[in-house]
Formats: sequence, C-alpha cells, structure tokens
Amino acid sequence: GKADYDEVTYMLSPEGKAMAPPKQKTSAVPFAAFAAGILLTIVTFPTAQPYVAGYFGGAGAGAPAAAGGDAGAMVASYREKMLSRPLNNIIECKPGEECRMGSAMRSRVLGQKGVTLWMTGLSGSGKTTISEALEKQLLLRFGKNVYRIDGDNLRTGLTRDLGFSAADRGESVRRAAEVAALFNEAGVITMVTLISPYRKDRDAARAMHQRRGLPFLEVFMDVPLDVVKARDPKGLYKKVAQGLIKNFTGVDAPYEPPLSPELTLKNSEMPVPACVDKLVAALSSLGSLTGPPASHGLHPPDGGDSVSLIVPHEQLPARLAEAARLPRVPLTDTDTNWLQVIGEGWAAPLRGFMREGTLVQALHFNSMLVDVVNGSSSYATKPTEWMQSDFPKQRVSMPIPIVLPITDFTRRCIGKSAAVALTNAAGTPLAILRDPEVYELRVREIIARTFGITDDAHPYIAQLLAPGKTYAIGGEVELLGRIKYNDGLDKYRLTVDELRAAFAKKGADVVYAFQTRNPTHAGHAFLMKDSRRKLVEKGYKNPVLWLSPLGGWTKKSDVPLDVRVKQHIEVMAAGELHPDWTVMAIWPSPMIYAGPTEVQFHAKSRRVAGASYFTVGRDPAGMPFSSGPNEGDDLYHPDHGRYVLMSSPGVGQMRFLGFEKVYYDKKDHTMRTPDRSRKDDFISISGSKMRKLAAAGAKPCPPAIPSDLIKAKCIPPGFMVQKGWEIVSDYYMRQKTGDWIPYSKQMGGLRVAPNVRTTAETPFGHAEFAASFVGTDKRTPISPWHDLPLYPQAAGRRFVNFVAEIPKGATAKLEVQKKVLHNPIMQDTKKGALRYYTYGAPFFNYGM
Repeated sequence: GKADYDEVTYMLSPEGKAMAPPKQKTSAVPFAAFAAGILLTIVTFPTAQPYVAGYFGGAGAGAPAAAGGDAGAMVASYREKMLSRPLNNIIECKPGEECRMGSAMRSRVLGQKGVTLWMTGLSGSGKTTISEALEKQLLLRFGKNVYRIDGDNLRTGLTRDLGFSAADRGESVRRAAEVAALFNEAGVITMVTLISPYRKDRDAARAMHQRRGLPFLEVFMDVPLDVVKARDPKGLYKKVAQGLIKNFTGVDAPYEPPLSPELTLKNSEMPVPACVDKLVAALSSLGSLTGPPASHGLHPPDGGDSVSLIVPHEQLPARLAEAARLPRVPLTDTDTNWLQVIGEGWAAPLRGFMREGTLVQALHFNSMLVDVVNGSSSYATKPTEWMQSDFPKQRVSMPIPIVLPITDFTRRCIGKSAAVALTNAAGTPLAILRDPEVYELRVREIIARTFGITDDAHPYIAQLLAPGKTYAIGGEVELLGRIKYNDGLDKYRLTVDELRAAFAKKGADVVYAFQTRNPTHAGHAFLMKDSRRKLVEKGYKNPVLWLSPLGGWTKKSDVPLDVRVKQHIEVMAAGELHPDWTVMAIWPSPMIYAGPTEVQFHAKSRRVAGASYFTVGRDPAGMPFSSGPNEGDDLYHPDHGRYVLMSSPGVGQMRFLGFEKVYYDKKDHTMRTPDRSRKDDFISISGSKMRKLAAAGAKPCPPAIPSDLIKAKCIPPGFMVQKGWEIVSDYYMRQKTGDWIPYSKQMGGLRVAPNVRTTAETPFGHAEFAASFVGTDKRTPISPWHDLPLYPQAAGRRFVNFVAEIPKGATAKLEVQKKVLHNPIMQDTKKGALRYYTYGAPFFNYGM
C-alpha cells in the first residue's frame, strides 16, 4: 500500500481484494501483518483519534473482537501474541559454534565489563542529573565506554509508536531492556533512565538479563513526591496541577517502588557527587571497571591472570627427583625473597626471573608487554629476540628489575641445560627454572635507570655491585613447595590466593592497603581508620584493611620484622585496628629503597592481592644518601614518591588515599591534623623522636602532658597501645644485644648426620648455630678434632673418617671451631654478618 497526506491509493487484503480509500484526509496508514490477518488503523485529523478501518484474514485468537473497537488494546493484544510465539526457524548460532566474540575475551581487550544500571524513580527524582554526572566520571576520569538510554531519547525513535497506557509502558521497558542487553553484552556500561513505574516490567527486564548471564543493577531514586514536585525540572508537575496532563506517574497514575534494589539513592539527602561515588563503588565491587574477572570487590591482578607457580603436591616427588639431577644456582637471602614474590604471584604476570627483553622493558618503560589474547604471561616467557618487530599492544606496570645475578662459574656449570635447580644456603632445592636465558648483567645501567642516583654505599646498590656476579639468568620457575622460613612467623605469610580468600571471607566489597616499615602508632591507626571512613562515604559497605608489613630484606637500621609483626598483633588485639575489618599479612618483597620507582611496585603488588586503594604518605621507599657529598640528605624529594605513584600510567583502576602529617592533640589524646587556632595543643612525634623515647624506656606522661617529651622521658596516653609500646621499647633498649628477626631469612634445612646435634633455638641461619658431635650413646659430646679417629677401627686403613664441614650444594662458610669446647661446626662471620660462598654451589663435600 501507499500512504501520504493526500491520498491512499490501495489497501490489499491477503486475498488481493482492494479496500476503498477513506474519504477523510489521513496522516498515516500504518499496518501490521499478523498470522491471523492484517489490521489497518487510520489516524484522522483533526482529532488524531485512531479507529479500525478494517481487518482481513482469519478469525483466530489474535483477531480483534469487532471493527471499530479500542485500537490500542488490540495492538497490545497482537503484540503480546507475537512476542509469545515460538521462533522455531530463527537460529542465531549454529550448534557448537560461537558466532561472536566471547564476553571474557572482549572484556580483557576493552578493559571493562558490560553492566546495566537500571535507574528508576519518579519524574524529577534525579535519574538524568545523576546519570549524566556518572557518565562524565566514567568516561573522562576512568576512560570507560559508557552510554545512557533515556526515556526521552527512546520516545523520539525506538518507542515513538507507543503511548502511555500500562501495556505501552511495559513495551517501552521491554524494548529498552533489549537494547540495554545488547550494549551490555558488547561490554558497554549501560545506564537506563526510565520511570518504569511497574514492578513486573522491571522484574521482566532483570529476568531477561539474568537469562543471558548479564549483570543488572536496579538503582532506585528514592525521592519523596513533594520534593520532585518542588524540583519540577520540566514543568510537568505544574501542568498536572493545571489539569493539562492526565495519568501522570506518581500523581494520578501508579508508581511501584522496587522491593529490593541493588542500590537506593536518597538524593534529596545527599549531593550528586556522593551519589556518583556510591554508583562507582557499586561498579567497582562488581568488577565492571576492569577487564579481567573480579569478585568480592577485589582488584584483579595486572594482566588479568592470577599466578601461582607452586608445584601441586602429587607432582612434587617427581620434581624433587628432577631437581637433584640438575645444575645448581645458589640463591642469596634477597634472591629467595624475590623467588617467593614471583612464585606466589606477587609480581603477576611475571612467571620467573626476568629475561633480558623483559628487563630492558622494565628499565626503560617501567612496564612489561602482555598478550591478553593468548594469556598475559605468554609473551614474557619467550626467549628474547632482538630482531623482533611485532609486539603485543598492551602493557602492565613492572617498574623494578627482578633479576637473578650469577657468576661466570655458575654460567659455565649451567652450560646448555634445559633447566636448573635454584637452591638456598643449605643446598636445598627451592625451585626449578626452565629454559634458562643467561645474559650479561649491566649493573650500572640497572642502577642508573632504577635509582637515578650515584651512591655506591646505598645498601641495595652495594649488593648489586658485589664483585663476581657479572651475569644474570632468566626463565620461568616452579616452586618445589611453599617457601617457608621456620622463624615463627610463617603463619602470617599468606600467598596471594590465600590472602584474597581471607578478604572474601570477611565479606569485603573493597580492600585498601597500608604499608609501613615501622611499628603502628596512633598516627598510623588514625590514617587507616580515616581511610576506611572515606571509603564508606564513597558508598562501600565493608572496606577491609590489609595491614601489610614488608617482610623481605631490609637495611640494618630498619625495625626488625618480628618486632613489627608482634606490635601489629597487639594493636589489633586492643581493637585500635579491629580484626573484623583488618587482615594482617606479611608482604614478602625485599626493599630496594628506590623511592618513586619502587613505590609503583609496592602498589602493583597490592593490586595483585586484591587492593583497589593504597594509602600512601610522604617519602615512600626513600632514605638518605649513604655516601658522597650529599650523605645524610634525602635521596628523593619527600613529595615525589606519592605524586609519581598517583600519576603513574600503570596503576590501572587503583586509587590512592593520600594524607598529611598528623600531630598528637594533648586535649583529647588522639592523633589528628592540627587545629591552627590552638597550635600549642599539638605535638609532633616523628619516627626519630619515637625511637629516642623507646630507647630511653619512656613511661606514660603525667596528666599535664609536657611539650618536650624527650626531656620528660614520657609517652603521652593514646600514642600507642600499651603492650605494643612495650614491644617497641624493649627492642630499642636491647637493639644490639637482643635476638631479632631482621627480615624473612630461611632457618634450618642443613643436612646433618645422625651423630650430629643442633638446637631449635639456634638453627642453621642463626649467628649462634652450632652442629655438635656426640658419641655412640647419642648423648656424650665428642670432638671431631680430637676424639674422632682418622681410621675407622673396623675398616682398617682402607677407609678414613671424613668430616664434611660444608655439605655438597651448601654455600654457608662452615668449619670446625678449634677454640670452642668439643669443636662444633659453626658458620664464619665477618663484622657480625654470616659469611657465604658466592662463586657458586659447591659440587663436592668440603671438610677434613
């Protein structure tokens, strides 16, 4: 048929019979073909009232009851019939075939996940205002692809043919839901802002998303009618009051509020930015702002893939047998810390010590390439190819070099082996490194690019400059069981997977991390509690704190690991940091004291474990110069670390909670930002002041708290929980004489003969370790020097007794002590430090 304003030439029935054109001028002659026939509706001028001009076809269930009836109801009836009919011959995908890219891969590439935010509420309840603000936030700040489906833009196109009857409103919701689902499936964060007054229609939209496995959040704009009438942004309520509009939702037409929406925004009681924060928090908790899978409000690892390289228990015997046959690469304490970082996934997607290509990327770009299509780690596991020209397009943060230095002797021992065993000081294999790539270790380049300073006495730089290790070995590792240190602190060492499970068990919807190399005083506690308060204000329901004392190697002047851990435990026991929302777990990385560069790795590793927020202060990972003309001055400007971290391109969706220095308030005995109107009430308690007070054994101050705490030798109430202060004070008073655990250092593990005794109090790795010989009664001490005969009596002179001071594979410099009673085997020391052979793993038993 043909229709315009002037004439209708023909309308044909299925049988081909012509219907006479109407005498009255028409605006349109739409027709809909149904299985039961053709329904013709004509809209006339000037009344614009529709009437049924004719119906052709069978008289089935879908036919109108009578010509001239309610055309809207009949159209709705036919629409319902068509929507309920089976689509037997419409096949979107062939069986067993994917006809579009999977949502998981699409999300990885896009860096976000699709979700539908269904915003419902009365006219004037803030749906458009808040969705516009959210759209700007997501697009301009987070760089996310987001789109709003608004009732008004639907009415100009997709639902232009619909009225405001209950059936038409339901159809409008259905069409909006279908479009939203398509956007959602395409990975777009989709906002639908419809009044959608009927609960059953919104429930149908939710059910349709659920059937397709698509995230759906109902957001209720809970604003009283009198408030929206007062707002009246479009002047509609005024027209209703004047009688110009009938059947207006909330006034003389029903609105059914949601019974259990995912989010309720009482935006008459809170500003728009706070509403936006709550929506962003909900999206973050759902994992919509990241591409890789995420749950329980936990940030996904960099690259999207969790890394755990611990050999499964059932495969361990075969791997241990293999390791016993492989060339050995000895590890230092720091190397062992890095091995734990890699093997437990703290440096994901890194799966081994850096190959040279990955090292060059880290040095020059503070990042590494990842292949999100074939697995984020797949590119870094390939041998370096210098003539390569085709690279993956995505990068993740990797700001510091994680390398394994070796000597030329070890390089020659490796030869062309396809794998090597990584062993500790006791000669115990800790891991297998596959497909080794040995390359020249350009130490000065690493120092220049990582630290940007000249200070050869810097404690970590001094390790890099130690003579002999002129090569590095890279390759992927397999941990031969969890790395344990046997120092009494292993129960506080959780793997990445265990830590994420602990957060989920506490019901976290977001995790924030706080790192300190110092004991927790009230200032730290204030910052951690204040960070939680800020997150609650942003809309999170249960922020969980990860109190993460650094566990790896640290310089001598740092507070020992066991002191920090024990003090943190007392802080939690006193409720200063409540155990319900705090997880204390050691972060295994060593410190390298590289300031702004290093703190980016600190944040990366916290993201890997699930933290979305990181509380960071001034001068993170900094220290003074150790030598040269600037000795004693700060290596880095105190404000640069935080600034670099917050502006780093590799932080992903992690956000930062900065803070200023806090002071002790003498009036209410708390730490807080100072009130300038009463400056005399605030005391600065720096780290150096705290150390002096602890070393002096400071006692609680009198009620009238003096301003000079050092002179008074007192500690004000509330500065630190009492038992925690006692632990700190005990350390500083016995700093040089106490038996401390400075950092994560493996204890024990040295193989000893049946007639050799050691003590649990001083295991191998302890400065006082001693292996003493006993006689045949297994009790009486004997001297291997004096009491052990050269020749075994039963064997004659064909055999000699050989005392293995250093077992094969061990690197500790052990020897019989000639000046100690019974001549035990002990480890040599130099300036109080244990001595080790660094050239490589001995391939023979050394002794006398």
